[in-house]
Amino acid sequence: MALVRWDPSREVDSLQSEVNRVFDVFFGNGAEQGARSRRWVPAMDLVETEDSLVLRADLPGLTEDDVSIEIKDGVLTVAGERKAEHEEKSEGYYRVERSFGGFSRSLSLPQGIDADQVTADVDNGVLEVRIPKPEERKPHRVPIGAGANGSAEASVDGTAEEK
Repeated sequence: MALVRWDPSREVDSLQSEVNRVFDVFFGNGAEQGARSRRWVPAMDLVETEDSLVLRADLPGLTEDDVSIEIKDGVLTVAGERKAEHEEKSEGYYRVERSFGGFSRSLSLPQGIDADQVTADVDNGVLEVRIPKPEERKPHRVPIGAGANGSAEASVDGTAEEK
């Protein structure tokens, strides 16, 4: 483990940067940065059952067409986009705000997962992805055959026995 000398000025710089960011977002400066920081990221839970892993994601208002699920190189990726919904009325003032934007969440899967067995369903805005666990791998016993000349077999203690 490397030791790093504490530098109080670095802490102050970090705090100042964070305060500047908050003021920029609040007063409308750097609106693009503020919009980025309010980006929507759905909550996800991963639960292990006896025979599978179950990923649940809260995706209210999204349809099956708004979400994609891919498995590549042992990584499950859930991605999608929630469209902007912005409404403003004057006089008595009525305003609607909803978080929106694209999202992508990835999860490394255990070795041996069969991608063809993974299923997904959406019910009441909750995406549920079921990932069957791979069967527990059992050791494969390899028999020891005859040596190069075929006349002797190796025994457990390493000595050769004549046939």
